[in-house]
Amino acid sequence: MEIKNIAEVLNDALEYGRKYINKGNVATYIPELAKVDKNLLGVSIVTMGGKRYHAGDWQHEFTIQSISKTISLIFALEHFGSEYVFSKVGMESSGDPFNSLDKLEIKNKYPSNPFINAGAIAVAGLIADKYEFEDYLVLVRRLCGRDLIEVDKNVYISENETGLLNRSMAYLMKNSGVLDTDVEETLKFYFRMCSIKMNTNDLANYASILANDGVEVKSGIRLIDKSTIKILKSLMVTCGMYDGSGEFAIRVGMPAKSGVGGGIVASAENKMGIGIFGPAIDTQGNSVGGYHILEYLSNELGLHYFSRELSNVVY
Repeated sequence: MEIKNIAEVLNDALEYGRKYINKGNVATYIPELAKVDKNLLGVSIVTMGGKRYHAGDWQHEFTIQSISKTISLIFALEHFGSEYVFSKVGMESSGDPFNSLDKLEIKNKYPSNPFINAGAIAVAGLIADKYEFEDYLVLVRRLCGRDLIEVDKNVYISENETGLLNRSMAYLMKNSGVLDTDVEETLKFYFRMCSIKMNTNDLANYASILANDGVEVKSGIRLIDKSTIKILKSLMVTCGMYDGSGEFAIRVGMPAKSGVGGGIVASAENKMGIGIFGPAIDTQGNSVGGYHILEYLSNELGLHYFSRELSNVVY
């Protein structure tokens, strides 16, 4: 079967994604994110063969927001173990918006999963109780392959000053015993991890490690335990695209995680890692341009996890 030119397909995917930008808007509930140009769109790919491809505004730095929840889950699982982590947070998709309080109030004191805000705050509390934020940032830099990755201070301040709903979740969980740590220190950690900034190449580097079963492509060094990868990617499939995860699984078919800053990290198993930035998001919090870029790439390159097309090709 013909191996398609990835650079050409990537440029076509970018143009396809651009057609949908006007269907989304930047996140406005975090004031700093409201200042971003909604028309920006960039994408990077890192293949299992170590090749890199870029298109569009891939060098533009953005805050990863909820994508950070995947790395905090990795950190927590590898330092505390799955049994303890999942004594504080569930494994089920919520079916509710990522910032919903409903289930915490009326159904279950434990958050549904680590990728909704309440669940990520609970995980952040576990880490903040024993480790410094710098320890978490070291892992981010290692997975993304760049030592200069930092927190965007303006976005952090903006989130800390306006994150009243997240504060409500945290204090509710403190009251119910889910959070054992100081609420404000936990939120400081949480807001900082959401405010980490990078470009799509950094994100694709991380995605390539996920696609390669936790092993860094260039060095061959295992950076994430197999048991952690299994849990992480399972949750990315079921919960990674907020309450749009089911449709995404059908249309795109890759473990992925989005953030309201416009980022998406996606892992095409044993083929490539993909990082995307497109700040125009839909009502569920997913980049509209990024979503359609991934849909195009999945169809053209046979990346859906149930696709047989090009299944044996190593890029």
